[in-house]
Amino acid sequence: MTKRDLVVQISKETGLMQHDVFNVIQKTLDYISAALARGEKVELRNFGVFEVKLRKARVGRNPKKPETDVSIPQRAIVKFKPGKEMRDAVLALTPKLTQNPENKNPENK
Repeated sequence: MTKRDLVVQISKETGLMQHDVFNVIQKTLDYISAALARGEKVELRNFGVFEVKLRKARVGRNPKKPETDVSIPQRAIVKFKPGKEMRDAVLALTPKLTQNPENKNPENK
């Protein structure tokens, strides 16, 4: 699903103009991004929590030159922890995905 898909679907369900829906979605994403850029945690009840974490420095390998070590410095990353409802809904997909491992999205049949 893309942002455009969301806009179209919400517009159809609410009767709002797509332009207005797009503006609301974009503003929401902008505010979430800005809060994360300030190091704040963003909690959306029943959806999940976005927060900034510090990934430790580590040594990696270049696949084209496996004999060469590459130093990867520590850096800030965004972590997402799904809410209980989303976690349970995704967990319910396990049997479907296990039966058909080639098709990762069971809805695309």
